[in-house]
Amino acid sequence: MIESPSYHALAAMFITIAMFVGFARGRMSVEIVSLLTIAVIAVGLYFFPLEGDTPSEGLQLAFAGFGHYALITICALMIMGRGLVVTGALEPAARFLERVFKFNLQLGLLVSLLLAMILSMGVNDTPVLVLLLPIFVSLAARGAMPASKTLIPLNAAVLIGGMATTIGTSTNILVVSIAVDLGMPQMSVFHYTPIVLFAALVALPYLWLVMPRLLKDNRVEQTHARRRFHTRLRVGEDSILHGRELAEIMPRLPSDIEFHDVPHGLLQPQQRLTMSGPHEALEEAIRTLKGEAAPGWVLDRIRRRSQERREDIAVVEMTVTGDSRLISRTLPSSGIADLHGVAVIGVHRPERLMGERDRYSEGGDLRIAEGDVLLVMGLPSDLEEFARSDSLLQLEGMRELPRRSKAWLSAGIMVGSVGLASIGLLPIAISALAGAILMFVTGCVKFDRVGRALSGKVIVLVAASIAIGRIIDESGAAAWLGEVLASGLAYLSPAAVLAAIMLFVTLLTNFASNATAATVGTPIAFAIAQQLGLPAEPLILAVLFGCNLCYATPIAYQTNMLIMAEGSYDFGDYIRTGLPLVLIMVTTLSIGLVVTYGL
Repeated sequence: MIESPSYHALAAMFITIAMFVGFARGRMSVEIVSLLTIAVIAVGLYFFPLEGDTPSEGLQLAFAGFGHYALITICALMIMGRGLVVTGALEPAARFLERVFKFNLQLGLLVSLLLAMILSMGVNDTPVLVLLLPIFVSLAARGAMPASKTLIPLNAAVLIGGMATTIGTSTNILVVSIAVDLGMPQMSVFHYTPIVLFAALVALPYLWLVMPRLLKDNRVEQTHARRRFHTRLRVGEDSILHGRELAEIMPRLPSDIEFHDVPHGLLQPQQRLTMSGPHEALEEAIRTLKGEAAPGWVLDRIRRRSQERREDIAVVEMTVTGDSRLISRTLPSSGIADLHGVAVIGVHRPERLMGERDRYSEGGDLRIAEGDVLLVMGLPSDLEEFARSDSLLQLEGMRELPRRSKAWLSAGIMVGSVGLASIGLLPIAISALAGAILMFVTGCVKFDRVGRALSGKVIVLVAASIAIGRIIDESGAAAWLGEVLASGLAYLSPAAVLAAIMLFVTLLTNFASNATAATVGTPIAFAIAQQLGLPAEPLILAVLFGCNLCYATPIAYQTNMLIMAEGSYDFGDYIRTGLPLVLIMVTTLSIGLVVTYGL
């Protein structure tokens, strides 16, 4: 006979359900719901403490999540992930991907899915998708596969890869840390990776060949004109153009780069080439060709000032207003570099102004006109002063250039931190914190920019989730729910028990928060294992896997929402493609757990 739950257990379950409803309805932000949850637990346990506890111990339980090692680990991994992005350490993989897509679209998609899985095993899901997302949108704009057919499969691959290691997602870290708090031994980074790789191998053909066919072609809806900037590139002594013909180098450049008035024969130092292309393609071409789109002394001065002031170099687009002194002047005669210490590396002329007379000087330089858009590089303070002094309007937010000189250093720090944890020399909390400190010390991540690396939403969500997990456990709610579920699962085979737990947690994570589903599901799975006499580890892993099967709704995970606008997706797209994938993964993961643990 199952006893009635205590008042504390009932209150804990009520608070948990209320938090689920708050997340699912979406009327209030995740941060507000999380903070309200912590506040209710704190006030409740202060005035009505658990049996044998003091009011101050109740406050410690409510606020313990902010100092929990799981949260420290998650923040440290965010900082290291930010270091890889801002130093451009992941760019070589992105450029390789573009070349494969040019060779064959289907092969490009397959390689992209595999690359996404591999990267997300060691780097948090969100920065991996943030890196790959613009590549796929850009490829779609150039006539490749539409983004609406590739972004959901790509996101699913990232989520599957993130599930494969204990550090792949913050949810994994959370589940493992709660399991350790409940008395289970610590899992290594690759403890259960073979099980996930087996499931990924089965799911890969679905992601690659079936998912794109289930998605609509929204190419017309997402097509938008991109500005093309014109620039004059000077061939330097160390440029790969030196002593070669342009035709030899063209295959290495982005496909939307065009050259105008191409000289015949071998190119020599100091020759100038006029080329045009979108902002990102222009930067990539300049870097590949090792040429200069602005006077060398200006670029050297910007780099020197960057080191002296400890400021990052940024690139921003500015439009010329009718009051600007630059109108009718050319870039050489404008004195921009001398007066402001910034470099204009490209000029975009709207189509309505093209073809007007008297727009070129005798030397062939374009005269600046009202409405032109300048692509300007410099330090943020100098760029702001330039825009203010010369009556320019900033069109888009500043984009900081990657600190590529530290790319290998940031990659080495990440590999070292993950490696030390994977072989068991250090706990992941210590190795990740050490890696984050090294990112700061070496300048890969600047401490005053740490806010861009950390997510306030994730911090308060994890803290609330840990508080919920502890109150569910210590109030006896988890044990009571375990008894109830165990009575219903007692007549099922171990494989069916695993599948049922995984489906239950999957349902929660797709309509609420995966972090909250993890903190609620983990102690319940532990209690069920004790009730049924099963080993706890496979049931805990069933919870971990279920928390990562968040493919069926856009609200299930932040990367799902990230791709929604770019792919012009609606709710039905996620359900249509996500439900079959959930069934595939639940089936294969359950089989993998049964075989691995001999159930």
